[in-house]
Amino acid sequence: MKGVQLTGHGGPEKLVWNDAIPVPEPGPGEVLVKVLAAGVNNTDINTRIGWYSKDISGSTGDVDTNADVDDGGWAGALKFPLIQGGDVCGEVVSLGDGVMNVTRGMRVTCPTNQPNPTPDAPTRFVAIGSEYDGAFAQYCKIPAAQLHDVSAAPLSDIEIAALPCAYGTAYNLLSRSRVGPGDQVLITGASGGVGMAAVQLAKLKGAHVTGIASAGKQEAVGAAGADLLLDRNEVPKEGSATVVIDVVGGSGWSGVINALKPAGRYATSGAIAGPIIEADLRTIYLNDLTIFGCTYTPHEVFGELIDLINAGRLKPLISNTYPLADIATAQADFEAKKHPGKLVLIPPQD
Repeated sequence: MKGVQLTGHGGPEKLVWNDAIPVPEPGPGEVLVKVLAAGVNNTDINTRIGWYSKDISGSTGDVDTNADVDDGGWAGALKFPLIQGGDVCGEVVSLGDGVMNVTRGMRVTCPTNQPNPTPDAPTRFVAIGSEYDGAFAQYCKIPAAQLHDVSAAPLSDIEIAALPCAYGTAYNLLSRSRVGPGDQVLITGASGGVGMAAVQLAKLKGAHVTGIASAGKQEAVGAAGADLLLDRNEVPKEGSATVVIDVVGGSGWSGVINALKPAGRYATSGAIAGPIIEADLRTIYLNDLTIFGCTYTPHEVFGELIDLINAGRLKPLISNTYPLADIATAQADFEAKKHPGKLVLIPPQD
């Protein structure tokens, strides 16, 4: 099959097109999926450049891609070559032994972060495109237990491929922070995939939403449902939010923390502006704030998201699509923040 292999940590030159990758064979409990579309995400770029290494303290845009990094994956060192791609919409083409409740021809998707808990690690997960090969190829094999049927969803394959990582992450953030009717939710990076998903989902939960985005992308954030828009360089009003959903971090972190009312909740799943922040612990404990770090997504939480997808209650913004072979261009556009919403790759369908 054809696909893109990541040969090591570094720049886009580490993404190598290969016309002769062996088609994976599904083992017991696994399913072979023909990839119809695959979304572009921060996590794919972060993994490529090795940003998850503890040796890196800056923003994703400041990483030296020529530096030697050995532990740049979610859980440390990765095995190369690796087929990335954590967002998949695909068609089931064959089943491994013992697979139940999945049929050939079914259109499916799966969470990017897949729960695999143990007694000693109750929030353990594995990530498609990181711990095992993902969707940046014509086929991938996926554990059947992680698949969800989206055959009846009133969305295109491209739209389905835009949902798992961004909307799964956003829904988990909102679930962990218990967003509900009457909440005043402040969302950073609101024009990105996760941010825009959080805007839509928070509105579905009955919240009042304030989105932070650059001026050129605020129209799209408003169209997604934001009630109030702030420029990304604007400091939010103190005590204006009951919940903060943050995927940015960096130097503006104290501003979003100060925006929380007493007993407010802060949830984070990213730090594109930098993972090292400056905090005043008095703000946190004197205001009885709660902080949620959100990566592990329980199976039932992602299942609730699938119910919304199949019911036609979500509509992702797709700004551009690219042939899979143009992955370097797609990632460059993503990093340049040229577009709001999502970018999607299309593998060859021959």
